[in-house]
Amino acid sequence: MPGVGPITALAVEAFAPCMTSFKRGRDFAAWLGLAPLQHSSGGKERLGRVSKAGQDDIRKLLIMGAMSRLNWLGRKSIPDGVWLAKLMKRKPQMLVAIALANKMARAIWAMLTRNEDYRELAGAVAV
Repeated sequence: MPGVGPITALAVEAFAPCMTSFKRGRDFAAWLGLAPLQHSSGGKERLGRVSKAGQDDIRKLLIMGAMSRLNWLGRKSIPDGVWLAKLMKRKPQMLVAIALANKMARAIWAMLTRNEDYRELAGAVAV
């Protein structure tokens, strides 16, 4: 997966619990501290800052991989309409990197629970 190298993959295998202990990818991302805190009430959804809970080694490696991926994509043109291009227009680069790291964590969970290899989606640029 772009942005995930051998060190990050080894850290996930070594430090993360079994992926079947998480019900969905969001739970794994929340365990890593990459999902926003929820302050929702009365049907109104309010998302706060990123919690930074959980395994900080894996979280830092995923964020560094996302930053390197963003720098690599910055040299090329990101097609308009892709969620990453829309996010980069209105948010700071570090916040976009955390969102990309969140997406990468969810993809790692999906690959490990389904025992599949990474496959590039047609038209997808970011992950």
